[in-house]
Amino acid sequence: MFSPHTSTLNDTLNDVAGLSSLMSSGVFGELSDDVVAAVLEEAGKFAANVVAPLNRDGDQHGCTLDADSNAVTTAPGWQDAYKQWCEAGWASLPCDEDHGGQGLPIMVSLAVQELWNTASNAYGIGTLLTQGAVETIEAHGSEQLKQQFLPKMVAGDWTGTMNLTEPQAGSDLSGVRSQAKPLDDGSYAVTGTKIYITYGEHDLTENIVHLVLARLPDAPEGTRGISMFLVPKFLPDEQGNPTRRNDVKCIGLEHKLGIHASPTCTMRFGDDGGAIGWLVGEQGRGLNCMFTMMNNARLHVGMQGVAIAERAYQQALAYARERRQGRRKGEAEPMLIIEHPDVRRMLMDMKAKTQAARSICYLTARAIDLSRAAASEQERADNADLAALLTPVAKAFSTDIGVEVASDGVQVHGGMGYIEETGAAQHLRDARITPIYEGTNGIQALDLVTRKVALRGGDTLAKLIAEMRETAASVGAEADELSQAISTLESVSERVGGWLADNDERALAAATPYLRLFGLTVGGFGLAKSALAARGRNAPQADASARLLAYYSAMHLPQVKGLAEMVRGGSQAITDVTEELLAVR
Repeated sequence: MFSPHTSTLNDTLNDVAGLSSLMSSGVFGELSDDVVAAVLEEAGKFAANVVAPLNRDGDQHGCTLDADSNAVTTAPGWQDAYKQWCEAGWASLPCDEDHGGQGLPIMVSLAVQELWNTASNAYGIGTLLTQGAVETIEAHGSEQLKQQFLPKMVAGDWTGTMNLTEPQAGSDLSGVRSQAKPLDDGSYAVTGTKIYITYGEHDLTENIVHLVLARLPDAPEGTRGISMFLVPKFLPDEQGNPTRRNDVKCIGLEHKLGIHASPTCTMRFGDDGGAIGWLVGEQGRGLNCMFTMMNNARLHVGMQGVAIAERAYQQALAYARERRQGRRKGEAEPMLIIEHPDVRRMLMDMKAKTQAARSICYLTARAIDLSRAAASEQERADNADLAALLTPVAKAFSTDIGVEVASDGVQVHGGMGYIEETGAAQHLRDARITPIYEGTNGIQALDLVTRKVALRGGDTLAKLIAEMRETAASVGAEADELSQAISTLESVSERVGGWLADNDERALAAATPYLRLFGLTVGGFGLAKSALAARGRNAPQADASARLLAYYSAMHLPQVKGLAEMVRGGSQAITDVTEELLAVR
């Protein structure tokens, strides 16, 4: 069951992220409300009519690998859907106009990507990674690489991948062993094995462009010795047409808990002497280049958490409106389960947490857009820092919420939720990868604590807190709980910052509860912005927005106090844990 939630997306874009007012001010050229509404409407139709029907069959069928040809075949219908997607121009939405893109804001692209991922997470992940690869080549590639590869990638004719992880090097990329040997013509011969490569091999396009981390022969140990290389599946001629097969192949497909229709590949480079590749960016700066793609992916994976939560909520709500169980005293007919208070609690939890997480993602996208399009250099720099601060929160908080909401969706279905035929279990299985890939949520928490909170000496966080306080004050008494949460965030941030300055391990131990506290507060801020904007224009949904904020304030913001105590006191309990204490007896 999938219903395009374009009204919710439009309201979030305008009321939370302020897209409409930015368009009115001319930040995005001639882009208008009508154009954005039309884009969302058409994307909603495509998601509902083309992508969503593939979700169930794709999960059941999955992908197959031919051991002789090393070719991967996607699930039935996948090829045709992707072809239609490219022909409709969806691949080029956020890409630079110089390479055939439409140049729309990240905010709008994120909303459209949310529709693809709500319809089918396994479908959406491939498209968002290609757009991340395009952005990376645009930012760091040579002019020749841009001209040769970007037009095809922007059009969706070729897809892109991210090749980081190796069997011995997971999150710690300092252990990368793949090699790149310089050749006389300026190219490189790349050898090595990469694992967990999403859409590393498939039958959707004629070519696949791999962005690969590898070491030059004289590179130092550690991350400073890593460079990035562009390695295509087929080597293109001067006109950009694929010619001979490169020395790269898929040697294995992972059998996963979820997202079965997304091929997760083990890729081997250089069985026959080396895969031909070209340097992207400077030697030894590969990780810096890859962070361009990773940061793009982290926001979009956060959005994936929101998308799965939305799909799980829609299905649970529909089921609760049909399923009858239990009777009121004196009544013969069983009541709909949506009439039970605890079912309503679960459904309202699902809705409130989903919208709070969505708000964080679109606030992050707004900051990214303004870091590129704002009029002044100072405003661009401020928004770049704000985007950096919010990205780990958007990724980790939203994907945790995706798992929680999908789990609640199973619970609303009761025993039928545990049965695969209802589809509720698939959402939970699909959601579970999102807190893991593109940097585990524990890594996001460490990034937030050790690097992002201290941006500009804490000034970026201070400005965000000031803006949140102003919004809470404008809402009034309905936002008292939010105001308290903001003050708690401020005081706890000072405590964690002090530990970090003193090299106290409690800062690292506190990172995960601190990020949750941060996310709950910023999510409440997003709901408050929505309620305030709807009230200001006397919108039909003003009452619903206010009640959603009231529910979130009553049921979720009080957790901030407990999380603050976990940070202050629980961090010491964590540092006191020994291996002996963990031993099984």
